[in-house]
Amino acid sequence: MKRVFLFVLTNIAVLLVLGIVTHVLGVDRWLTMRGINYGMLMAFSAVVGFTGSFISLAISKWMAIRAYDIQIIGSPANSDEAWLSNTVGELAQKARIPKPEVGIYESPEVNAFATGASQRHSLVAVSSAMLGGMRKEEIEGVLAHEISHVANGDMVTMALLQGVLNTFVVFLSRVIGFVIDQAMRRGDDERQPMGGGIGYYIASFLCQIVFSVLASLIVMSFSRQREFRADAGAAALKGKQPMIGALQRLQQISEHGGVLDERSAAVSAFKINNRAGSLFASHPPLEARIAALEKLPS
Repeated sequence: MKRVFLFVLTNIAVLLVLGIVTHVLGVDRWLTMRGINYGMLMAFSAVVGFTGSFISLAISKWMAIRAYDIQIIGSPANSDEAWLSNTVGELAQKARIPKPEVGIYESPEVNAFATGASQRHSLVAVSSAMLGGMRKEEIEGVLAHEISHVANGDMVTMALLQGVLNTFVVFLSRVIGFVIDQAMRRGDDERQPMGGGIGYYIASFLCQIVFSVLASLIVMSFSRQREFRADAGAAALKGKQPMIGALQRLQQISEHGGVLDERSAAVSAFKINNRAGSLFASHPPLEARIAALEKLPS
């Protein structure tokens, strides 16, 4: 969940910043001064949309490290760190990808996630609660799942999807902003330039926020489908039983509040604490994932 949440949130923030910059530079006024040139607006929207998406992708690992105070394992300080680093390395070698950086962060959540702009610049992070609250076989299943995300290029694919969605978010918000601005200008001197009024700026800014949130529903749906694929990848790397065991352990933990102490009410990176079928859930229900794994050949 953290991987997807950070990416979506960063994308919305970057897109808003780019929108403010283009407003300040007068690009929007130029685009709408003589009415809307839909071709030019679409080209502008694509440039801004994909720029926002790929900036979010490029800083995804940097954001994760700072947001969760992840301690990267260089030289392992103890046997747990050595085992974690070696296990990630072995799984990466089996998946035929470069070994990701490995990190640990303090959290009561039973959590793990992978992020990064490419296979060569990826990170697998594990919470302290996961290391202390799951058996090594179960953690191996979790790590295999995250390595599968990296091997499948899920972050890059998500960035491409987000870029397309951003394009339509920027385009539609500007069109609606223009229509509202023109409605507010009725009765004004028609010789005044058509675009760039206060109605345009406010309406396009608000629409961009609303449409970005709606677009995240599509991203979350995509994420849920990729989770099934990552589960299957984990089964291919380590066998399906470690992954099934990890998901079953998460079920047990969620029945006791989702954490190993009372400091947080969130569940894990494998099960966002929403009702089954929630449109905003980045992960499918644990029951559905276990059932899909059990159908795989041994």
